[in-house]
Amino acid sequence: VTEKIAQHGVSGNWLWWNMLIGGMLTTFFFARLWRRANILTELEFLELRYSGPVARLLRGVKSVYLGLFLNTIIIGWVNAALISILEVFFEIPYQTAFWMVAGAMVLVAVYSSVAGLLGIAMTDFVQFVIAMAGCIILAVIVLDTPEVGGVAGLKAKLPAWRLDLFPTISGVSDVAVGTFSLSAGAFFSYIVLQWWASWYPGNEPGGGGYISQRMMSAKDEKNAVYSSLFFQIAHYCLRPWPWIIVGLCALVLYPDLPIEESRKGFIMAMRDYLPTGVKGLLLVGFFSAYMSTISTQLNWGASYLTNDLYKRFIKRENEFESEAVAEKAYVKAGRVLTVLIMIVGLVVTSQITMIDTAAQFLIASGAGLGMVLILRWYWWRINAWSELVATLAPVLGLVIANYVLPQWLPEEFFAQNGAFIFTVVFTTVVWLIATYVTAPTDKATLQSFYEKVKPGGWWKPIRRTGDKPVTVSYLFVCWLSGVVMVYAALFLIGYLIFQEWMPFAMWSGVFLLSFWILRWGMHKADFSR
Repeated sequence: VTEKIAQHGVSGNWLWWNMLIGGMLTTFFFARLWRRANILTELEFLELRYSGPVARLLRGVKSVYLGLFLNTIIIGWVNAALISILEVFFEIPYQTAFWMVAGAMVLVAVYSSVAGLLGIAMTDFVQFVIAMAGCIILAVIVLDTPEVGGVAGLKAKLPAWRLDLFPTISGVSDVAVGTFSLSAGAFFSYIVLQWWASWYPGNEPGGGGYISQRMMSAKDEKNAVYSSLFFQIAHYCLRPWPWIIVGLCALVLYPDLPIEESRKGFIMAMRDYLPTGVKGLLLVGFFSAYMSTISTQLNWGASYLTNDLYKRFIKRENEFESEAVAEKAYVKAGRVLTVLIMIVGLVVTSQITMIDTAAQFLIASGAGLGMVLILRWYWWRINAWSELVATLAPVLGLVIANYVLPQWLPEEFFAQNGAFIFTVVFTTVVWLIATYVTAPTDKATLQSFYEKVKPGGWWKPIRRTGDKPVTVSYLFVCWLSGVVMVYAALFLIGYLIFQEWMPFAMWSGVFLLSFWILRWGMHKADFSR
């Protein structure tokens, strides 16, 4: 967040704010479906929904692609953030901070393997409260320093565009790192394409990863929906503003900090301006956030590699002498694979120079996959080939976009985020072709899936005669009103902080209206049970 503010001001956060649209889609269209599926991991879903050898191949490929490759990139950027904290806070060299982070990963791996899912959930909640409290205290103290001078001083010392919640759409000639402008193509790709087209951890279109695991582990369908809704509200309304305020203050306090080191501004403010006791609390908050994230990623990755690769393809349960022996072997395998993930994660960490670059790479490497992840629930014709091709095609699309197209297309195309848009279109065309030139999933598998999960959408050839189609009209009401409600809450909090009373009043009205519509829609959609 601090990096995006240094690059484009507050509105630079639309890179991730746009993901609320997909998050709300998951909440209302998919949370109940994941709970009904009654599976352990997302990848088990593949053999519930698809059939044949390709379904098994897809499960194996995605266990490695998600559990090891993309997962270690996520771990790498989280580690890079903690390394920056240690470097600045304790004024130690990079190598020392790197090995301290390696030790912290080992500690997290030990406690997460002992605690189990319930223990991790309870720990995550406590860590969230500590981290939020610490960040709020930091924001209040830094904002009131003489150098910043409160909200009035912040607004006086920064150009107005730095505080704008919406970007100024510019031509290509205005686009550069360190300016506030976003090209029209870039903003278009954020709002219109990215939220549904691209796989991104924690915001997978249709749910997935640890988000789906937590929905599947909910007590019932109602809890799956409400827990997902709480996450959207907490993630997009509560968490951002302390980070944003400190990021803006850092621009005033450290005006000469280079863009590539801008993330350190947050830590420097914490080091230089907090009283000792509060400084310790916030440091604990940062470590808490780190431990929460890493424990989630390690458990997620290890569950994929153990349950969906080792147990499914390498050593099946019936190959052991007894169920007890098999269980011990799988626990041991999970620990070994956790160590493997940690080692690869540390290697990736050493190669990351900017956190924003890693996030952009993850978004690009899943460009075009998202629509398959959505439609596999709502369209019977999607098959295993569709998802396999959509998973791998973005890699080829990225290569073409970055190494072939620059020889033929002007720089303007890439300044308008053309590489991402091309990859989405390329991947979509390829998976559609794959869908129609290959056979559909066998009818028995589709019927079993439909009867168990009861999705809506295009299932007419599969529904048994006399079955009524599942209506989804009220889900659209919940989705759209939920998106508007959370964005309104995000904006009204911002305008309240910046003391902009007219926009605050307007967005407060929008919030209340959308909240009422959401309650009505959830009642009609029967989310009460």
